[in-house]
Amino acid sequence: MTEPFQLIVGAGPVGTALALQLADGGERVRVVTRSGGGPSHPLIERVALDASDAGLLADAARGASVVVNCANPGSYPLWEKVWPPLAASILRAAETSGAVLVTMGNLYGYGPVDGPMRRDTPLRPSDHKGALRARMWEDALAAHEAGRVRVTEARASDYVGPTAPVSSGLLPMYAAKTLAGRPATVFGDPDAPHSWTAVDDIAATLAVLGRDERAWGSAWLVPSNPPVSVRDALRALGSRVDAREPRLWRMPRWAVGALGAVVPILREVRGVMYQFERPFVVDATETTDVFGLQPTDWESLLDATTPAWRERISR
Repeated sequence: MTEPFQLIVGAGPVGTALALQLADGGERVRVVTRSGGGPSHPLIERVALDASDAGLLADAARGASVVVNCANPGSYPLWEKVWPPLAASILRAAETSGAVLVTMGNLYGYGPVDGPMRRDTPLRPSDHKGALRARMWEDALAAHEAGRVRVTEARASDYVGPTAPVSSGLLPMYAAKTLAGRPATVFGDPDAPHSWTAVDDIAATLAVLGRDERAWGSAWLVPSNPPVSVRDALRALGSRVDAREPRLWRMPRWAVGALGAVVPILREVRGVMYQFERPFVVDATETTDVFGLQPTDWESLLDATTPAWRERISR
């Protein structure tokens, strides 16, 4: 590409949504994945390469105005091995190209908090996954403060939306059972208030952060609807397809710990169970006030999500 473009690393739900939003708005986009996959659009170029190869990624980013890290290294047990070289490579690509680095982050770095999470809530991770995400941000911020690169980060809660994979994330995993009328085993307290973030709202936030210099040098929370418990979210999804009242069986923390001794993913889930054992609430008022971003209407979001999830469940 000879014209300015945005480079997006990753073509999961968020990377795909962002690429399409940008392309639909007339911007050129280059999507980098290992397979060369991604959304199809006349303004989207798909490139196959290993983004953890710093040299290759720096070449792909040459001429980019924005580099967006929407990568997903896979399951939790892989994070400590895969994320550090990948994050360093993406940071270097932004630095050498002169592009703004926008990272798709999450809320793990905050750890358990009393009250809503806000932009000025300190990072106090309680497990290695949160500590890793916090280090990634701190490394990027240090480069920003040294004048090497301009960085920002969007932090979102658990995904909801028609493109959120049924096989990824606790709410869609539970919904795969309850929308079919079957009981679901849940972690934590299914009646604790919880913030959910629309995939398209994350993409919209990433797009704004990359082009607005007021965002640079800070992390921002993605606007989300008022918190809704797991039970109420599943009930609302089910009501749209006349599913029965969700039957939820709560797995005790001790059982998660015991099974985690032999099931690695459960060992990792235990480290973030606090997110579902107590209120887990996002307050993105500042993002709305500064950038004018609003969350997608909750009822409309569920209207679109329910049939998409149910169709994938029935395949």
